[in-house]
Amino acid sequence: MIIEPSGGDDPPVLTDKQGRLLPGRVGAFAHDDGSAAGVYPRCTIVAGTSDLDRGGLMTSSIIRCCDTEGEQMRIGLFAGTTGGAPDVMSIVDDVKRAEDEGFATFSLANIFSHDAIGALTLAGAQTSRIELLTNIVPTYPRHPLAMAQQALTAQAVSGGRFTLGIGVSHQVVIEGMLGLSYGRPARHMSEYLAVLMPLLHGDAVRHEGEQYTLRGQLSVPDAAPVPCLLAAMAPVMLRLAGEVADGTTLWMTAVKTVEEHVAPRIRRAAANVGRAEPRIVCGLPIALTTDPEAARAAAAEQFQNYGQLPSYRSMLDFEGAAGPADVAIIGDETALDQALDRLEASGVTEFVGAPFAADSEAVTRTRAYLADRASRAAG
Repeated sequence: MIIEPSGGDDPPVLTDKQGRLLPGRVGAFAHDDGSAAGVYPRCTIVAGTSDLDRGGLMTSSIIRCCDTEGEQMRIGLFAGTTGGAPDVMSIVDDVKRAEDEGFATFSLANIFSHDAIGALTLAGAQTSRIELLTNIVPTYPRHPLAMAQQALTAQAVSGGRFTLGIGVSHQVVIEGMLGLSYGRPARHMSEYLAVLMPLLHGDAVRHEGEQYTLRGQLSVPDAAPVPCLLAAMAPVMLRLAGEVADGTTLWMTAVKTVEEHVAPRIRRAAANVGRAEPRIVCGLPIALTTDPEAARAAAAEQFQNYGQLPSYRSMLDFEGAAGPADVAIIGDETALDQALDRLEASGVTEFVGAPFAADSEAVTRTRAYLADRASRAAG
């Protein structure tokens, strides 16, 4: 990457010598020789994707790096939180619709249905603007080399719009279902990132650790570096998200917890190693309704399992919430606007809403509200 002055009072622009299209608002590295010099966490593509050639490259791709101050919280969708899609092409169609509606990001859960990286790779081939985020892919079942290879392929197909969200998942899944050890998850993630992050940027790795050994690298010439967000709630994970990854992606974590626990820790971690402010992506259930009481009852039923998982339970306890229904964003447009404004003020850089069936029309109604909010955020 090369930083070039843009003239006047405009922020600097970044141009890729190879013309690769990078995703909006994600980290970029700058040195003539391609080595990492700094992180620019909020970049907006100025050149249009219509300029892409057949190889997925742009002859004059320009990415404008913006200051974090004064930038509005982006709005996206979070799919798959209460169950998988009936078929993979319905996911692709949903992403295409979300792009048409103006959403900044399409975030897809990776639970017990379609593979999120695979589904978003397909969606990347049929969209041109929207960011594609896995939320999240468990690390224990996939070697970091395999994870990086999949992610770089998704990045190549999407022309630079893919972001990899990863996490350690939960003990009940990793040990109870898969029969793998869930011991020392923070140590596992530290070592995992030590192998994964260089691979995502095309660098060679020589690592011999307790859990992973790798001597090699990947060559995916048509892929830009892949941003990586970490599902982080505990202090050590938040430190890793700030120091090593490009930020965090949250679920069932509300305003008080972000403001008092997540944002200060992750920002301090990034600052301590000279990195720019990390991304804080927050996902919550949301419903536009005139019957909040009924909506909360529906949320309590549909999201009850999350309240039983220790990592989410600890964030709910920090918030003073009895269960997931208490952190769901529910109410009329004024109530929803106020709730999202509070999240933005707490430090959230991107909100990915999970509309839920508070009534038969709630998902459609809420999605339309979020699309309007996304339009306002885009300016």
